[in-house]
Amino acid sequence: MGTTKFILAGAAAVTMLASSAFADDMTGMVTSINRLNNTISIQEVQKGTVGGSAGGAGALQQYKAKDPAMLDAVHAGDRVTYSVTDADGASTLTKLQKQ
Repeated sequence: MGTTKFILAGAAAVTMLASSAFADDMTGMVTSINRLNNTISIQEVQKGTVGGSAGGAGALQQYKAKDPAMLDAVHAGDRVTYSVTDADGASTLTKLQKQ
């Protein structure tokens, strides 16, 4: 019984850490916007040091906008900072700001 509690506590800690990663502001470039479905595709830009080889393009992700009006201020090709929450297996864009 003690081992089970330990494993469940560890799983809960990992889940909390993973979900907090989505709470941080990320940087990316808008690749497409579908205003009819309120979705946006963003190519994440990985953070790295200047001159380092760690900085580069990350994964392309599609998000549903929490508020459709937030998509009006951006266009494909814009660099943006954004925040995402993950609820019920769907990623929802909660903050979007053009750089």
